[in-house]
Amino acid sequence: MRYGQRGGYTPAEQQRRERLRLEAAGRFEQGHSTRDIARELRVHERTVTRWRKAWREGGIQALRSKGPVSAEKLSGRQWARLEAELSRGPLAHGFSDDQRWTLVRVKTLIGRLFHIGYTVEGVGKLLRRHGWSVQVPVRRALERDEQAIAAWKQEVWPDVKPPRRTWAPTSVSRTRQVRG
Repeated sequence: MRYGQRGGYTPAEQQRRERLRLEAAGRFEQGHSTRDIARELRVHERTVTRWRKAWREGGIQALRSKGPVSAEKLSGRQWARLEAELSRGPLAHGFSDDQRWTLVRVKTLIGRLFHIGYTVEGVGKLLRRHGWSVQVPVRRALERDEQAIAAWKQEVWPDVKPPRRTWAPTSVSRTRQVRG
């Protein structure tokens, strides 16, 4: 099964989808066609066909949400503690080579704190489900001097920068370019 959020449905999204299924059930009872229901609810016809089959076999109860696809392993209290520990940074947990949280490191931290096993993919889904996203740090030298860079851009670069080329017609040929 594919998820729009790549980490499972949020509770709000689960409720929205259940409302759609229940609305479809009402239209099934009224005798609406699959095509009309799909168009009005903005879902695929195959989805409506699947819902109709479930409705015929199990009634409206078959269209109700069955809860999350997988049970959340961390409780709300554990998640709050994990967020607090993540905010302390990797160094506080013995990861001294750099200051980035990787999925493997978060997996290790969850195991240390709660003795709960997650896969690396499961950790990624858990973090996305709770609003965390991938962050790539900007690589900059520690010796970088912002004031010196700004001064160089203002004073030296205008003298070194080559003059802009004047307009010249271009060629559509890939082998020979027009020289202007």
